Amino acid sequence: MTWSEMQPLLTQGTIDTLYMVLWSAVVTVLVGLPLGVLLVLTDKGGLLRNTPVNKVIGVIVNVGRSLPFIILLIALIPFTTWVVGTFIGPTAMIVPLAVGAIPFFARLVETAVREVDHGLVEAVQSMGGSIPTIVRKVLLPQALPSLISGVTTTVIVLIGYSAMAGAVGGEGLGSKAVTYGFQRFDNQFMLITVALLIVIVTVIQLVGDAAVRLLARRGRTTT
Repeated sequence: MTWSEMQPLLTQGTIDTLYMVLWSAVVTVLVGLPLGVLLVLTDKGGLLRNTPVNKVIGVIVNVGRSLPFIILLIALIPFTTWVVGTFIGPTAMIVPLAVGAIPFFARLVETAVREVDHGLVEAVQSMGGSIPTIVRKVLLPQALPSLISGVTTTVIVLIGYSAMAGAVGGEGLGSKAVTYGFQRFDNQFMLITVALLIVIVTVIQLVGDAAVRLLARRGRTTT
């Protein structure tokens, strides 16, 4: 395959990959963030201590994390079809990508929030701060560098998931690698696809690391 033939395929594959990863990351953060915070708040010694709720959320998260993504992808075909109307294409892949990443991100959020100095929480409580205020003004701001690092890690995981999704009706670089690289024995196309995925992951990691360093410097300046 010549470069002029490969270029539109690689361009469309990159666009589809970024589209799937972006929107699934947005859904993951919107759902996984409150889940992770709730795991901390409802745990033993938490502000909303509720053992049954904590156990239920914990089990759901653990089950979600234990399932291999390719199996989850196939198992969610009926649900994906119900939500989107189809299980094929980049938009349809957002559903299993988000469902697979939410438990992973929720645990990262839980770890980040647990690292916040409990003395700060007690100080705000002593001043009459409500639980929503503590979450907004203390827990999330103090955990922000770790949360950004968690988002970066999750996005990179989603890129790997999106490549696997290409094997089951998804689009993106993974699908192009399977269809035009593996099935047609085009090693050059396969190598270029792998290189593109490496570049995307590297750029995201660099941006995430830079954001974490910037937030860390600002935190040291304010203190």
